[in-house]
Amino acid sequence: MPNNESLIPRDKSVIVAADVEAQKLSELVQKTCIVEGISGYKVGFELGLERGLPWVVRTVKEHTDLPVIYDHQKAGNDIPDMGVKFAKVCKNAGVDAIILFPFASAKTERDWIKASQDAGLTVLVGGHMTQEEFLSTEGGFISPDAPDRIYSIAAENGVRDFVVPGNKVEYVRHYKELLDGILGLNNFTLYAPGFITQKGEISEFAKVAGDRWHAIVGSAIYKAVDLAAAAEQMTSQIR
Repeated sequence: MPNNESLIPRDKSVIVAADVEAQKLSELVQKTCIVEGISGYKVGFELGLERGLPWVVRTVKEHTDLPVIYDHQKAGNDIPDMGVKFAKVCKNAGVDAIILFPFASAKTERDWIKASQDAGLTVLVGGHMTQEEFLSTEGGFISPDAPDRIYSIAAENGVRDFVVPGNKVEYVRHYKELLDGILGLNNFTLYAPGFITQKGEISEFAKVAGDRWHAIVGSAIYKAVDLAAAAEQMTSQIR
């Protein structure tokens, strides 16, 4: 069943994308988790494969109770039966939420969502990525109507958290309007990567994202000389 509790109590915040080497994770969390407006940590395959998810979660939780979101980059594209196994591994590791980008099939999307919800994980679903040449109309492989279908199926299956491309505000506006129509105004939360190094501007994203959203920021924080100061600078744009 869907988890009706909000993953992040704040309406707006910054989530740190911890795409760092294992030996740097503890320092990153320790120096940023105390910054007002930092609300969680997104970890990906580099840490997960290098040290294993249980170690990653333990390392984060040694310093903070903020949620850990696992981004398998990109989960939700294998056969439906694999969703149960994926959810079990993530739950046993202690992660709080997972990100799915289910481009393969509608059944896979539904089954992976259900498996993750049944495991007690918060599910974030994305349908449009930040890189260039993504849609077929731009030279990519994804049909222009695919993201709409992905977000709609997710919303109809209890998902209330959605990943959108923060550096493509014209699409963010469209997806928010789509989800407003399905779920109602302010009944869902948007999460967005694509800022700073991918040329997205938090201030521009904020104009179209509504009242409930979280910016996912990685290298602008973890590559900084002063991690806390960089986190402060990012969260100041929200406060």
